[in-house]
Formats: sequence, C-alpha cells, structure tokens
Amino acid sequence: MSAVRRKFGDEYQAVGPARSSAHRERQRFVDKNGRCNVQHGNLGGESSRYLSDLFTTLVDLKWRWNLLIFLLTYTVAWLVMASMWWGIAYLRGDLHQVHDDTYSPCVANVYNFPSAFLFFIETEATIGYGHRYITERCPEGIVLFLFQSLLGSIVDAFLIGCMFIKMSQPKKRAETLMFSRAAVVSQRDGKLCLMFRVGNLRNSHMVSAQIRCKLIKSRQTPEGEFLPLDQCELDVGFGTGADQLFLVSPLTICHEINSKSPFFCLSQRSLRSEQFEIVVILEGIVETTGMTCQARTSYTEDEVLWGHRFLPVMSLEDGFFRVDYSQFHATFEVPTPPYSVKEQEENLSLSSPLNSPVNNNKTRREQVCSLDCIDTAGEKNRLPFKLQKISSRKEDLPTRTLRMSSSNTEKTCSTGDLLKIQEISPISDGEDSDERIQLKALKINAKALTQSTVDLKLQKNPPSMCALEMKLEDNFPAKLQKMNSDRLS
Repeated sequence: MSAVRRKFGDEYQAVGPARSSAHRERQRFVDKNGRCNVQHGNLGGESSRYLSDLFTTLVDLKWRWNLLIFLLTYTVAWLVMASMWWGIAYLRGDLHQVHDDTYSPCVANVYNFPSAFLFFIETEATIGYGHRYITERCPEGIVLFLFQSLLGSIVDAFLIGCMFIKMSQPKKRAETLMFSRAAVVSQRDGKLCLMFRVGNLRNSHMVSAQIRCKLIKSRQTPEGEFLPLDQCELDVGFGTGADQLFLVSPLTICHEINSKSPFFCLSQRSLRSEQFEIVVILEGIVETTGMTCQARTSYTEDEVLWGHRFLPVMSLEDGFFRVDYSQFHATFEVPTPPYSVKEQEENLSLSSPLNSPVNNNKTRREQVCSLDCIDTAGEKNRLPFKLQKISSRKEDLPTRTLRMSSSNTEKTCSTGDLLKIQEISPISDGEDSDERIQLKALKINAKALTQSTVDLKLQKNPPSMCALEMKLEDNFPAKLQKMNSDRLS
C-alpha cells in the first residue's frame, strides 16, 4: 500500500503508517480489532465447567450457534408438549369419539396431532381463539397445563435473555472507539516518547475512561527460564493521572522512555531487529447503558515509526470544535535523534564538564574551584615555611578557601583567604595550642603577606624565601621566635 503523503507547513511532510510494501507479517497475540489469538485445547475433564455456567457459555457463542440453539430449543419444546397433549387425548379415547355430541373430551376439538399442536401454540402464546379449550373433567390436562406454563416461562426467560444480552454487549460499542494504525517515537518536552492516538466516534461519552498498555516480548531469565510471552507494563501516566481520559476528542497517549521504561535501550537501528508487541487496552463505562466496555488493539515493531508525529485533527469552527478524522492516522517526519535514551545519557556523562551546558553534580563555581585547586598545589612550595606547616596540618582549608573565590583566574592562597578560613571553620578546643599561636601571628602580620599567587608569578625577581622568613620571624611573639630558633639549631 502506497504511503499517503500530504504537505504540512514548509518543512515537514506527512506520510502514512506503512513503512514499505515489503511489510513483515507475523503471528499477533492480539489482532488490530482486539481479538485475542489464543485457543484452549486438551481440556480433558475440565470441559464440564462450561456447562456449570451455561448462560455465559451461550452468550459467548457466535451468532450462528446462538440462533441455531434458539430455533432448536423452541421447536423441540413445542413438539414435545404437542405430543403430550395428543397422548392424553389418545389414551382417554377422545380421538375415537369426536362426532359424539354427548361425550365430554379432555380438550375440545382436538382430533389429531396437528390440532393438538395448534392447541399448544394457542395456550403458550396466550392467543386463545376459543375453539379449543380444556374441560373440567380432565385433571391430567390441568396438571399438564401448569407444567407447560412454568416450562414456557423458563425457556422464554433463558433464551430471550441470552439473545438480549448478546445484542446489547458492549463489544459493539467498542467498534466506535478508534486507535491509530501506527505508533510513533519522537521527542515531546525534550524527552523521547512513544505515542499513539485514540478517538471516540460517538457523541455519547465513555465515563471513567482509562487506558493501559502491555509490552509482550519473549525473554530469558537469569536462571535460564524462557518466557515466550512475557508481559510488561508500560507507564502511560499512572502516577500522574494521565491514564484517566476525558475522551470527547482524539487524544495522543504518551509513554515517556526513561530508565524505568522497557524501551530504555531502544534506538532507531535496534528497532529494525527487535520483535515485540504493544497491547493497548481502553476501558470505560458506556454512558447510555451503564455497562463496562473494553476496546483493544496492538502495535508490532513494524508499526512503530521512529521520528514521526501525528497530524493535528482539531480545528475551531463557528461556535464549535471540529474533528477531521481523515487525518486521524496521518503522521509527518520530525527531527529525532536516532540514539536510545541510554546512549544519550552516556554521551552526556562522558562529555567535558566545561563544554556541557548543564552539569547535574557540580555548579560552575565548583568546577572553577576544582581547577584552581590544581594550580594552587603547584604554588604551595613557594609559600613561607610557617604557612606550609599550617597548610600541611589543615589540608582541607585551602579547598574551602578556593570555593569562596568569585573570580575564575585569581588564586586564593593568600593570607587574607586563610583568615576567612579561620572565621568559617574555627579550630576546635582539642587541637594543639601551637596552631592557635601560629594563626594569631598570621592574623597580626596579614598585611605583610597579602600578595596573591598571581602576583608572585608576575614578579621577575621575587624575594628569597629566607628573607621573607626572617621578616616574618621579627614580628612573631617571643615564644614563637624561641621555638623557631630551637628548631633551626
């Protein structure tokens, strides 16, 4: 079947649901009309269970069998009852004294079997022409009349009720519920989704309409068990309530493909080699009858179009909305990545944190600070001895100091930054008292050591480390100078 092509705007082109003429045909679990291709065999002694629920068995039969049973039941019942009336007349001798005016028969004007059959029909249908009637001198006829009335009521209620239920089955209401011939895979709200369309042809509504999806696919368990028709639920909005439909106009049902979806690893290339079937079940209460209706259809892998979207069918007319069902099945191509959601997430995680627009784990300031820490480690050896000693004891303090920096190029290893560290993370009571003395000395001489690492790089003739250390020692307290002299000796 050739694809139906229509123009939609200036950029996209609509195509039909068929991929190509060489469509792969395979056995379906559920047909497009909703019929399940399952037959039960080798029941053995379990067949008697059907007779225990005879009414449901008759309703489930096809129409030709229902009509045959209906006709045979009434025909056999009529013949049997007519034979009983004829037998009573024959045993009493009424057939041999037909022309005797003084004789009182059981049933007047019954001469043979046809007349007995007509009497039964007149009694059963309550016609009562008045020519044939039961006399009071026939007690067996009165008993047979009561039995006939009871049996006729039971047969009428059973068969007529069965035919009425079969005619009013909600299966016929499902004929006016439509599903799109194909499902599509494209992006919606930035997420890859599997979508299909449903519609209601009648003006009467489906009350409490709900939709469900099942993925039927063969798989093998880790224990080695093979499941030929494993059923898996497809989320179409169960958690958000999107599966509850207000079906007054065609709706597009959406299944988001994420890490919890069975299609997490499905890509455009792997779709060609996959073999699965998506069963869609739409349930609701028929507004006119109050009976529950269920409509079903299915989509195989050949009926899933990658990179397509449904054409709009709604238009605003003068005072009402109009639905164009001629475009109900039509789709058009849209730009869609051919990769699976899993591949897209892996590519995103492997990309550079500076090049990626969004990083879920780190902010941009943390990324810059992480790079600053690398540069600061190279400048550690160029600091004074006392400052190196403090940095070795407090390894996590420079990292916290780097996070406080607001510049991407300025290095934050100066003494002023260490003073910020002291304000943010004060030393606990259990730490060594020497650290308190050293930090106090650094606080006093902060102005002498406020030169940043960037300035140290730009200097051509930086002062020697020894001179810087001697200058620092001149301003230290006496206790700290004594400790330093002892260490040097």
